[in-house]
Amino acid sequence: MSDTGRKDLTDKAKEGVTPDSQKSTVDKTKETLTDTGDKIAGSVQSSDDKNPAQKASDTASSGDDKGIVDKAKDAVGLGSK
Repeated sequence: MSDTGRKDLTDKAKEGVTPDSQKSTVDKTKETLTDTGDKIAGSVQSSDDKNPAQKASDTASSGDDKGIVDKAKDAVGLGSK
């Protein structure tokens, strides 16, 4: 479940486990656009208004451009080099 205007966390997870080599250009573009929209929505949404999963996801991705899924992919050796 996601907060209003936010990208669903299950969608993030699904996108994260699919290697980029198996994604079409359309899929990659869609992910980039929805990720950007999610970052904007997360930055303007009060922390008090976020559900616990969104808070954790935003906290994990703050300070750099890598979200929790990318960090997990890196940890298991699936991230981009």
